[in-house]
Amino acid sequence: MSFLEIQQVTKQYSNHLALDSVSLAIERNSIYGLLGPNGAGKTTLIRIINQITAPDEGLIFLEGKPIKSHDVKRIGYLPEERGLYKKMKVGEQAIYLARLKGLSKAEATQRLKTWFERLDMQSWWDKKVEELSKGMQQKVQFIITVMHEPELLIFDEPFSGFDPVNADIMKREMVRLRDEGATIIFSTHNMESVEELCDDITLINRSKVVLQGNVNQIRQHYRTYIYHIVFEGVIEPITSSEQFRVLDQTIINNHTSLRIETINSTANEVIASLLPHYTLLSFEEEIPSMNDIFIRIVKEPLPVI
Repeated sequence: MSFLEIQQVTKQYSNHLALDSVSLAIERNSIYGLLGPNGAGKTTLIRIINQITAPDEGLIFLEGKPIKSHDVKRIGYLPEERGLYKKMKVGEQAIYLARLKGLSKAEATQRLKTWFERLDMQSWWDKKVEELSKGMQQKVQFIITVMHEPELLIFDEPFSGFDPVNADIMKREMVRLRDEGATIIFSTHNMESVEELCDDITLINRSKVVLQGNVNQIRQHYRTYIYHIVFEGVIEPITSSEQFRVLDQTIINNHTSLRIETINSTANEVIASLLPHYTLLSFEEEIPSMNDIFIRIVKEPLPVI
């Protein structure tokens, strides 16, 4: 049984079909990527999971039971559009929002102090939100999202406004939360983060699911059989053969770099044909990135039904 299961969810707004029979299943203690271009339907789906709006058709199950309004307390949601009171002090506001999530003042204060120490934010406690940078405000909102220790966390573009150092800190915290028992839905346009963090993904385009599965398996499925080879020294141009097609050959720092595409041959067979003639320093397959796959899938026309 999946922790969260979405079955054939459809949502129509006036003349706009936001979601068209979307289904997916998310396992407990995983980080799940919800991907898609702007306007694809991701935010609508997130709002339905959060009980902010209801689907026109379809069902959502949390641990095998239809999700109800009271299940919202089991969810922590960091929306793309942030919402903090600019004039309030950071600590005062965090405690106020924690109380709304059901924590006592003492419990909220203790948890917040722990989080502020973990993220080196102790000096921010008495600052007004408007005094903080966008990235600093983002850290505050991240803590507010997770401090009631929800079972399901939904992060919509969580690294927006972060420099690389703080983005890396947030990634480590997401992994730690997953390891401590949380299930995470992670919506982003940053495909590098998807490869780093996500176990499985669903790609929605124009309201439909167009790609779904394990990240590593998806990358293998879309492999191009293109390899990058580096030889020692400067060698004469290598020509295409029955085994491979030469795509590019360049000289870099007294080494020869070659890109090939195999033709009805395995990588081992290609290496075996080259070894008697050249000294190979490296031989690496160019597996397409999730960014490459995302662009390819989104550009493809949807099938006519």
